[in-house]
Amino acid sequence: MDLSLLLTATGWIVQGIYLVIALFAFIGAFMVATTREDAFEVAGRQSKLIWTALLGVSGFALLLGLPFLTWVGMVIVGLYWWDVRPQIQNILSGNGGW
Repeated sequence: MDLSLLLTATGWIVQGIYLVIALFAFIGAFMVATTREDAFEVAGRQSKLIWTALLGVSGFALLLGLPFLTWVGMVIVGLYWWDVRPQIQNILSGNGGW
């Protein structure tokens, strides 16, 4: 197997992963934009506008494949999906609060 073929395939796989995570970033930004503003205040999180901007910028950074910003973007997207969103969902469903 040719080394250049292996490097090319690896590059395409990495770009595919970035594309999938960017898609999740844009879906998350849409979900944040359609969520009530006061849920973020009750959760003690940054405001709705800040989370929308963070996820949107992260999505674009992942699409562009910017070297350092892709890692920052992946962390922001993961933080939203595995920490912020579940807490907001609990608050909106009446399972949490002040």
